[in-house]
Amino acid sequence: MATLNIKHLPETLYRKLKARAKRERRSVAQEVTVLLEEALQQPVPHSVLELRGLGKELWRGIDATAHVASERAAWR
Repeated sequence: MATLNIKHLPETLYRKLKARAKRERRSVAQEVTVLLEEALQQPVPHSVLELRGLGKELWRGIDATAHVASERAAWR
């Protein structure tokens, strides 16, 4: 198992990390490992069907097909 040393860690950040570890009943090293795992996890892709209705108020009056076409054209 690898070892990670962090130099110049601000004291305020360390205190927050230590408090969080205590709340979660973990050591500081365990808490850092959990936080790094969460931060580096690949996001789960969502299906378009799962997104149905999400943000529909933002799309009111906008032709979604035309919008997608213009977005794709912008990336060419």
